[in-house]
Amino acid sequence: MSADAVTTVEAFLAQLGRLAEQAFGRYGLSAEATATLINHSENATYRIDDPVQGKRSILRIHRRGYHSEAAIWSELQWIDALRNEEGVITAAPIPARDGTLIQLLANDELPAPRHAVMFTFLTGEEPPEDDLLGPFERLGTVSAHMHRHSRDWRLPEGFTRQRWDHSGALGARSIWGRWQNGMGMTPAYLQLFDRLSETIRKRLDAFGTAPQRFGLMHADIRLANLLVEGEKTKVIDFDDSGFSWFLYDIGTALSFIEHRPDVPELVDAWVRGYRKVAPLTAEEETEIPTFIMMRRLLLVAWIGSHHETDLARSLGVPYTAGTADLAEAYLAKFG
Repeated sequence: MSADAVTTVEAFLAQLGRLAEQAFGRYGLSAEATATLINHSENATYRIDDPVQGKRSILRIHRRGYHSEAAIWSELQWIDALRNEEGVITAAPIPARDGTLIQLLANDELPAPRHAVMFTFLTGEEPPEDDLLGPFERLGTVSAHMHRHSRDWRLPEGFTRQRWDHSGALGARSIWGRWQNGMGMTPAYLQLFDRLSETIRKRLDAFGTAPQRFGLMHADIRLANLLVEGEKTKVIDFDDSGFSWFLYDIGTALSFIEHRPDVPELVDAWVRGYRKVAPLTAEEETEIPTFIMMRRLLLVAWIGSHHETDLARSLGVPYTAGTADLAEAYLAKFG
């Protein structure tokens, strides 16, 4: 990335930071409050500290064009239902002074307003990566709780979230962009990934979308979105939540580490944790590699369409090349 491009990204983040500060008054924060950027991906997420009031919270400023206000409201409804009905620990949305949960922020620096939501701050730590078996068992257990709730929950009127089926992930709708535009794409990769995508589509068609297999789910339940505090497991960042196969969640759990040699052991740990709460058939367990590769190819698309983010820049072309190696191994077994 050129120096000019980096400067442009830094200038844009500075503009978003000033937009975050403009929201303080809407939530009754003091003039001493500060906003610290903790993540910039689909959205810009800030830790808000108010030393006068002794409060800490999280402000999420939404990326333009990703979610409608109705979709954001739907996410907040499910977060509350999970917390109140299933006992999953999630961050609660905080109403502004006007009583609403979704704010529309605007200033003269940005071309269009952006939706924003304030959340309670959850304590805890992201699980360390030196020993992932225990954390993956936790991931499986909390995923099963969310899936169990989803299967029984009656969707509120007007509920709307995106659909992570083959079309939305890898096909015509391409929510995160086309995998064909991934970094370092070559004619050989295009041919290989086309075979991969088509094989995934055929297997998903055969797997089916029965209610016990397909429904509302987190869709980004990886360790970065898990906080552990003692025996408590807390789940954050439901921004990608939508409708897909429940087993897609194990694909998301392995995001960016699909190449690790201990992936079979991590899958076993996830399955073990899952079965503590909900059933998982042998047929479903056999199909897990399909969901891992579905997510992997989707991330190739994400990196290509989010090249301005630090994460995409750090992964870049090598991630595409590594995906080719994994695709060859998958197709040798399932293609």
